[in-house]
Amino acid sequence: MLEAKKKKIVNDPVHGFINISFPLSFAIIEHPFFQRLRHIRQLGLTYLVYPGANHTRFQHALGAMHLMESAIDVLRAKGLNITEQETEAAIAAILLHDIGHGPFSHSLEYSLALGISHERIGQCFMREMNKQFEGRLDMAIDIFEGTYPKRFLHQLVSSQLDVDRMDYLRRDSFFTGVTEGAIGSDRIIKMLNVVDDNLVVEAKGIYSIEKFLIARRLMYWQVYLHKTVVAAEQLLIQLLNRARELAEGSDDLWCSPSLLYFLKHKVVVSDFLQPLSSDSALYHFTNIDDADILVAAKQWQYHHDKALSTLAQMMVLRKLYKVELRNNPFNEQEVSEKMEQFHRTYPELGNYSRYFVITNSVSNNAYRSTEESIKILYNDGRLIDIDNASDMLNTNVLSKDITKYFLCYAK
Repeated sequence: MLEAKKKKIVNDPVHGFINISFPLSFAIIEHPFFQRLRHIRQLGLTYLVYPGANHTRFQHALGAMHLMESAIDVLRAKGLNITEQETEAAIAAILLHDIGHGPFSHSLEYSLALGISHERIGQCFMREMNKQFEGRLDMAIDIFEGTYPKRFLHQLVSSQLDVDRMDYLRRDSFFTGVTEGAIGSDRIIKMLNVVDDNLVVEAKGIYSIEKFLIARRLMYWQVYLHKTVVAAEQLLIQLLNRARELAEGSDDLWCSPSLLYFLKHKVVVSDFLQPLSSDSALYHFTNIDDADILVAAKQWQYHHDKALSTLAQMMVLRKLYKVELRNNPFNEQEVSEKMEQFHRTYPELGNYSRYFVITNSVSNNAYRSTEESIKILYNDGRLIDIDNASDMLNTNVLSKDITKYFLCYAK
């Protein structure tokens, strides 16, 4: 059983003092699965562009926990019935919402555990922790998965206006120095309410919501999908692709045993559902973080395979791909020309051009019209979608997928 512990306080540069109010919250934070998040950068390789962006998933989870507790306090003050058990469970759910992230967060999503999202891996983590906590996470898992009767609790964890987004926008803005991402999360939370079991925003908060949606869009293009960040992520992906090709061919490849496990095995979802053991996918995933990748890259600089060593040197020394970004796809002739140029410049790497000339696309939208809309609550009880309530936002534009096509190639 979880022992009662005195209230803990964490000093956070974004929100100030954060209280850890529940024994369950403290037990989650102390768990090795959660402590691993200290070593996973929130913004992956973005620090190669914005040097201050070294904050971690651990910090973000604590910030989201703080905002969740604030939101529940506001809703309770407005007469909503939320029990202590539900509060504890909602806070546990938001603490664990990113528990399934791998090294460098979204940068390597699907690249280690091929085709498996961090949310799906996170559910496997939660179920294993729930066994260890003797069922204390049952309600938290129901809230996280959206099966708990009070739907608004799930919306606080995952929706178009959840505390996850409120924290990461403020935090990422703070650490990158990109002030366009700064939002009034405290103001938004003060304006939250619940109608028919759905989270809504009182009319006085409409301008804060407008800024929130615009800030999210700006942060995507200035930070999350910055073209140099895209180039760095593509380089890291290609480094691991080459390492996997060598590992599958039984080449002598130095790296940590758990990283080697994912390079040698094509892991599927069912592997993560196996009981925790020293040879299970979940066990090996708990043992890898940013450091495994960086140390391996430093070592691979001296590997006999020319493609791997070159990619590793580019990664370690920040000799990133040159990248071109535009609104329409690159045609085969343009890609072929870059490959031929690469062959001429680096004849010893001619057979490996697929690792050094890459084209693909990135896209984003700030507001998904296919999901539940953000509703504004007026004093007369009317509920109006944000796209009709706002005289400034064009949600048709915000909800439209904007796609940029990129061509990365070695300089």
